[in-house]
Amino acid sequence: MVNSQLSDVVEYRVRSHINIYDSPKCDRLATQASQGRHLRALNQSPSEVNLDTNAVMVRLCEDDYPGWLDLRDIDLLEVTETVYHPLVLSEFQIREKLPIAITFAREAMNQSNDYLWGGTVGPNYDCSGLMQAAFVAAGIWLPRDAYQQEAFTKPISIGAVEPGNLVFFGTPEKATHVGLCLGDRRYIHSSGQAQGRNGIGIDVLSEDGDAVSQVYYHQLRGYGKVVASYQSGNRE
Repeated sequence: MVNSQLSDVVEYRVRSHINIYDSPKCDRLATQASQGRHLRALNQSPSEVNLDTNAVMVRLCEDDYPGWLDLRDIDLLEVTETVYHPLVLSEFQIREKLPIAITFAREAMNQSNDYLWGGTVGPNYDCSGLMQAAFVAAGIWLPRDAYQQEAFTKPISIGAVEPGNLVFFGTPEKATHVGLCLGDRRYIHSSGQAQGRNGIGIDVLSEDGDAVSQVYYHQLRGYGKVVASYQSGNRE
């Protein structure tokens, strides 16, 4: 048992959108779980157990993302009779579904939205949260964070970039931002106010673009092709 309310031997289904936090304080969003997602409660080592905490460690099944669930949200979970099994898709099947992901991102942009760190449930997303949600709309799971998505995709050269590929930005050491390629060097992404826009927009990979485009152009790391739907390597 994890605590008196959740068990670590069953799988739970989310009945309504919930927030997952990056610490037991539950004051900083890590990710979100939309209705229908599955999660498991995690056992904690004795050093991690804090009897005063109002949160429980969980791991989302579809992308293996860990975090903390506020105990007040436990009522939004139900035990599921069927455990989550990832859908295996071929590279050809994924390529056929990419227009769905692009359409999702465009429609998300047309709704009133703000950049939300940790956001994966509309209308407010962070960069990798928008990518994950867009591909889930097409039946394709990606890992959660930008650097994880970069490692998950197949690197491609600029000459091979097609609509539906991902473009990554950041430092020489790590990807910290991601967008979805639309063609003609344009990409759609969710970015924060510190970069000049608060929410989803379309920018261009060029030194001649507007201020937002230029910020990201100088952080360009490379491009990746999604060739598989995420499957857990070692789920706890």
